[in-house]
Order: sequence, then structure tokens, then C-alpha cells
Amino acid sequence: MSDEDIRVLPLTKGRVQCRPEKKEPVDHCALCIHCREFSVQGKWVKSPSLAYCSRCRVTERVDLARVESVRCADRQGEGFHSITSIIG
Repeated sequence: MSDEDIRVLPLTKGRVQCRPEKKEPVDHCALCIHCREFSVQGKWVKSPSLAYCSRCRVTERVDLARVESVRCADRQGEGFHSITSIIG
């Protein structure tokens, strides 16, 4: 996946504009298959949703209260899609 496939979604009042008609709370991003990274105090931190990715194996926690923006890899406009439907 190239950088062109990644959208940077800024937070507004704890929510991101996931789709044109839908805003999602940032805590949903931590469980979304499309979420790649969170910007926390100017540093990009991998999303906890990547914990089950065989390439990434993320185990780091993210302080969602400090998130400024989200890197999202939703290329088809699906919006929030929980990882629990995949791992459950």
C-alpha cells in the first residue's frame, strides 16, 4: 500500500470524518481494519488494530485522549469496519 492510499483524518471534538456522511469516535479507529496510525503529539504511532496483522504485530497502547489525527487506509469508502468480525 502506498502513501497515496492513506488518508490523514484530523480529529474534531474526538471524532474523525470517516465517510462524507459519517463521523466516528476515535476509539472506533483503534478497532478498525482500515486504521494504520495515530498522530500523538506530532509522532505517528501504529494502531492497536494491527496487533493481528502478521507483518506488524503491534502491541503498543495508544493514548486516544492525545490523538491529533488518524492515518486511514480505507480505499473503497467502507467506513468503520471492526477487526472483531475478522478475529472473532
